[in-house]
Amino acid sequence: MLKALLIICPLVFLGGFVDAVAGGGGLITLPAYLAAGLPMHLAYGTNKLSSCCGLFFSTAKYARSGYVRWRPGLVAGVGALIGSSLGVRLVLVLSEETLRWILVCILPLVAVVLLFNRNFGQEQKPRDLSPTLLYLMVFLIGLVVGAYDGFFGPGAGTFLVIGFTAIVGWNLTTATGNAKVVNFCSNLAALVGYISSGNVSFTIGFPALLCGIAGNYLGAAVAVKKGASFIRPVVIFAVSLLFVNIIRDML
Repeated sequence: MLKALLIICPLVFLGGFVDAVAGGGGLITLPAYLAAGLPMHLAYGTNKLSSCCGLFFSTAKYARSGYVRWRPGLVAGVGALIGSSLGVRLVLVLSEETLRWILVCILPLVAVVLLFNRNFGQEQKPRDLSPTLLYLMVFLIGLVVGAYDGFFGPGAGTFLVIGFTAIVGWNLTTATGNAKVVNFCSNLAALVGYISSGNVSFTIGFPALLCGIAGNYLGAAVAVKKGASFIRPVVIFAVSLLFVNIIRDML
């Protein structure tokens, strides 16, 4: 077990840091559990344990710094819970290969927009939305990304950040803070399912979750202090990591 922890813990810390800043930390943490030799379902469940705990602390850090808008964030969280359950059903309709091809087409466009739009997320420019329309928009963002999270998963936090910034008009720090709330809701629901089915290794999960908490808290602290100038390149990194991961799996 010591060998497994030596592989998992540093990568869970790094994944937690990246996830707190821009989402996409699961692209680092899940392969760490698999590389340590955990079976697929056990790796998924244990990964949810460490990510849930880490998300709780990074959410708290963003909230204390005033970067969480609770009402729209919780509305989006409800959408994510519903979307995640629908995403599981979507598996019966669409193949994973189809979704991979869709992402291969979309992700380069997202990266290009982020690279060439240097003012992306620098300032908060809320759309002129009524409260009802705002709640509807964030609910739909949570629903769509939640469905993606339930069906496929990696990069859901990054897509939430991009959605809140591009569609709602929040700056990157506020978008990231609210994405943590939504992601926590989705991950908590999944964790309950994995625990009830016996697919969580607590002997590995507890040391890993401490590293995840440390990485998430440090990442959130740095992101809050540095703001969009720091978050933007990490979002680009997360999008690139997701793209490379998808291409690798397709080859």
